[in-house]
Amino acid sequence: MKVLITGFDPFGGEAMNPAYEAVKLLPDTIEGAEVIKLEVPTVFGKSIDVLEAAITEHQPDYVITVGQAGGRFGITPERVAINEDDARIKDNEGNQPIDEAIREDGAPAYFASLPIKAIVNNIKKAGLPASVSNSAGTFVCNHLMYGLLYLIQTKFPNVRGGFIHVPFATQQVVDKPTAPALSIEQISKGLEIAIATTVTTAEDIKVQGGAIS
Repeated sequence: MKVLITGFDPFGGEAMNPAYEAVKLLPDTIEGAEVIKLEVPTVFGKSIDVLEAAITEHQPDYVITVGQAGGRFGITPERVAINEDDARIKDNEGNQPIDEAIREDGAPAYFASLPIKAIVNNIKKAGLPASVSNSAGTFVCNHLMYGLLYLIQTKFPNVRGGFIHVPFATQQVVDKPTAPALSIEQISKGLEIAIATTVTTAEDIKVQGGAIS
C-alpha cells in the first residue's frame, strides 16, 4: 500500500512553506503504508503536471495534497474542489488566471474521497484543532485539488484522494501576535493522523461537519 503526500514549495518569497516542511517530517511508513513525499510548485498548471507524473510513476493507493491557509485555526480537510481559477494574487511564476475553468471537460466540482470527518475526529482526539472545510478557495490549492480529483475521475479510478489545508507555522507569526498557528511538528502530527485514518477507514463516519456560513 502506498500514500503519496504533497506539499507546496515556498510561496511569494517566504523562506519555507509549512505544508511541505511538515510533510518532510512524516515517517516513511504509517500503518503499514509506504509514504511517498513530494514537493510541488505553487504554480497553476505545472502543479497538476508534477502531481500526475508522480502518480503515474509511483501508482499510489491514496493521494493527499497539502497547502497552507494562513488565518485558519486548525487543520482542515477540504470537502470539495470547484472548476474555477480566480487568482487574487500571482503564483510563483507570475500567472494570475481570472474566471478560468481548470478543465473545460471537467465537472463543475468534485468531492474528496478521503474520510474527512474521521480525519477531523481523530486529529481532535489527539488534542489538535481541526474541522471540515467547505471551500478550498480559488487559488493554486483548489487548482491542485481539482486537478487531482479530475485525474482520479478520468485516469486513476482506483485512487482515493483529497486536500488538507494547514494553518500558519509558529515561525510565520512572530510579528503577528493575534494570528493562529501551530508548530511544524504539530502540523506534521496532524498529517500523520490523517494518513493513518485514511488507510484504516473504508467508509467515513457520519457526524456533523457542516457550517452555517
